[in-house]
Amino acid sequence: MPSEIIAVQFGQCGNQIGDAFWRALCAEHGIASNGVPIQSDLDAKDLKRVFFYQADDERYVPRAVLVDLEPRVINGIITSDYRTLYNMENIFMSKSGGGAGNNFASGYKQGREAQEALFDILEREAENSDYLEGFMLCHAIAGGTGSGMGSHALEKISDRFPKKLVQTYSVFPVMKKGEASDVVVQPYNSILTLARLIEHPNCVVVLDNTALHRIASENAPDSFTNYVRINSYSTVSWCNEYSTD
Repeated sequence: MPSEIIAVQFGQCGNQIGDAFWRALCAEHGIASNGVPIQSDLDAKDLKRVFFYQADDERYVPRAVLVDLEPRVINGIITSDYRTLYNMENIFMSKSGGGAGNNFASGYKQGREAQEALFDILEREAENSDYLEGFMLCHAIAGGTGSGMGSHALEKISDRFPKKLVQTYSVFPVMKKGEASDVVVQPYNSILTLARLIEHPNCVVVLDNTALHRIASENAPDSFTNYVRINSYSTVSWCNEYSTD
């Protein structure tokens, strides 16, 4: 039997890449933007259930948990053409909507305060899985939510699900030779997050934002297309790592 994986997306970066990832998976497995299969599943090797579960109305729903401390990116996802794909009960946004201000300590503190609400979602998803293999986290290590709240979640997932595998897709910040960080606390956020990445996950996949920017800029002249390409390039490692065809 295939083993299920729950994807948890933190912050602006994690949710933007996650959005591109689910779009790619839907295209790969013949699933429409509303979760309805485009054609009947005749291929027994097409293991949709690793990342999707089938609802009572036969729609495929991602095993995804979307987490952010400010609403802009998630609001963009749930008002897009894929708005009916997700389980709305699996979305966590801070009530204040103020974000973490690119501050690890703020993200970590808010993660601790939101711990029970977040883990109610994770435990419900885990209970709905028949053969849960583990968790896949996507986040950036330089911002506030991805670094602080993501680090707190990593610690607690290790405590609450000690026998489950945890793999992260961690976006490392753009660092150009001779240039300072865009955010003054970015190096501190990164170092504090690295300490958790060394200790808790079973595997860390490093997504080098500098390399992604360079590749995208070589293929896209305008900045909007550039960022769309960066997100799509980031999903390649996810799709290749967990190919279910």
